[in-house]
Amino acid sequence: QVQLVESGGGLVQAGGSLRLSCAASVGTFSRYAMGWFRQAPGKERTVVSTISTGGPVVYYAASVKGRFTTTRDNAKATVYLQMNSLKPEDTAVYYCAAVESRESSISYLYIRSSDYDYWGQGTQVTVSS
Repeated sequence: QVQLVESGGGLVQAGGSLRLSCAASVGTFSRYAMGWFRQAPGKERTVVSTISTGGPVVYYAASVKGRFTTTRDNAKATVYLQMNSLKPEDTAVYYCAAVESRESSISYLYIRSSDYDYWGQGTQVTVSS
């Protein structure tokens, strides 16, 4: 059973930074592509960023590109989301997700939430203006 535990959320002023972590309890973390998604009140869950199993390829939603950075540490079975220049519209519950890759390429990206099989409980990020 895969377990994902997010941490690092909180309240921050606009322009500030937060770093989210997602620790995974899996057999072989390097086989899993990882993603960050978010859901604001009354809105659908949307992709923020995803990272391939090998870590060399990362996808960012247009709304966060240039401000957010996703990295992974396969030795620690952890994925990180560094969020800089935060805006009030970034306020949401942030979820970590995982999928065991079915592709041979370490650069393959899973973008859709329906691609992912495992989800964390979410962590609240609130950005005040």
